[in-house]
Amino acid sequence: MKKMLFSLLLIGAMFASQMVVAAADLEVNTPAISAIKGSMQSRHAQLAPHYASGAVGLTKDGMVAVRDANAVPLKDRASLNGVVTAENADRAKLYKEIATANGHPEWQAEIQSTFATRWIDKAQGGWWVQGAGGWTKK
Repeated sequence: MKKMLFSLLLIGAMFASQMVVAAADLEVNTPAISAIKGSMQSRHAQLAPHYASGAVGLTKDGMVAVRDANAVPLKDRASLNGVVTAENADRAKLYKEIATANGHPEWQAEIQSTFATRWIDKAQGGWWVQGAGGWTKK
């Protein structure tokens, strides 16, 4: 009986998490969200060649990671690390701002998870993405 009750609670929690994301307005826009998106958009030009070369990939948790530092000349690695750090900071702020704009800061993790799936789904062919089994080329 305890196992069945636990299973029902677990299933209920999974559905509740999905309902939270479904209820969130992921397209909500505020001045803070617009500024973050603008920053990310301007940075994309710096990241795009690194996505294409495989040096950088999209992680399963909605962030960006240096996947293969050897794909970047040694003299450029520190700069790339700085761009990736700035991108991840903006992504974290974006998830937080969207949750806050929805009036539910506690939804941040679910919003981040949803965006992680979206980023990976929209990744261009040839980019590296991280799944449950590790890195794969899309």
